[in-house]
Amino acid sequence: MAFEMKPFNNSFFDVNPSDFFKDFGRQFFDQFPSQNIKTDIKELDDAYEVEAELPGMDKDNIQLQFDNNILTIAGKQTVENEEQDDEGRVIQRERSYSNVSRQFSFNNIDKDNITASYNNGMLHVKLPKSQQEDTSSNIQID
Repeated sequence: MAFEMKPFNNSFFDVNPSDFFKDFGRQFFDQFPSQNIKTDIKELDDAYEVEAELPGMDKDNIQLQFDNNILTIAGKQTVENEEQDDEGRVIQRERSYSNVSRQFSFNNIDKDNITASYNNGMLHVKLPKSQQEDTSSNIQID
């Protein structure tokens, strides 16, 4: 008795296997927040205003620092999803961790009067400009 190879009939499976992984990847990565902090920066006569999107983050998990003329915005987020069946047994548990950070350079900032607020996923930072005149001068080259 000889074994005969027959071509695989794909009529039962109307799904391309790569579509499964493409959809799986999309669903999987849609659970994670963006790794970039989207920001808008406006320059006014007396200050700079920074608006940063940090959706879903708790205010306690956001760190804001101004050091050496650099504004650093950093945030971390942990999301845990757990599904249970009718009897309370865990049937699925997913976790995601996200750390994001951006830095911006500003000159002539009155660092003692920087203010910030966080509401509905938007961080608002106001960096007042220093009132000190820029003391620059031309230097003669000998």
